[in-house]
Amino acid sequence: MIKLVCFDMDGVIFQSTNFWLDLHKELGTYEKGLELTKKYVGTDYKTLVEEVVNKLWKNKLADKYFELIKKAKYVKGVKETFKELKKRKIKTALITSGASHLALRAKNELGIEFVFSNELVIKNNIITGDFKWPVGFGLKEKPIIVKHLVKEVRCSLKEIAYVGDNDNDIEVCKIVGLSIAFNIKHSKLAEVCDIIIEEDDLQAILKHLF
Repeated sequence: MIKLVCFDMDGVIFQSTNFWLDLHKELGTYEKGLELTKKYVGTDYKTLVEEVVNKLWKNKLADKYFELIKKAKYVKGVKETFKELKKRKIKTALITSGASHLALRAKNELGIEFVFSNELVIKNNIITGDFKWPVGFGLKEKPIIVKHLVKEVRCSLKEIAYVGDNDNDIEVCKIVGLSIAFNIKHSKLAEVCDIIIEEDDLQAILKHLF
């Protein structure tokens, strides 16, 4: 019996598959940002953050960041899915290398119990150049977080489901009781997951949980 369902955020909860690249577009740093992302993501996340946050984005106004947070659209079926999980008293968690303000929006609107995310530090509406990254890129961090949640929820790993859509979800999907690849594109995630869902309605996961 599943007692906790953990979700990735970009592409699973919200329609955009990469919030940070969307922010690059808004801030006028997309070409350089894409180049740095291809070079470092998955291999040297620390350098990627330093090059982007400390150099490209430092001292920029945060208006466009908060506009992106506000206008982000949910994937189809998200609200219905969380309503059903809450009805069945199944705990939920959001574990993402995406933006903390977007994760908190989902937490507040959907009633998610546990949220772990990375934070672009903003003070007085200015991007400071600092970045807090408890989830990092997610490869090593997500499994650690899930193992921590075992104690919080008082369940076993076998009683946890994880829903993801990208390569940085592979390692965490290997350790949970039920792994679900949701609407993935160009990812090796499907090779390790128990369930593959190709439709873009999150409610499709429900029949596999109960």
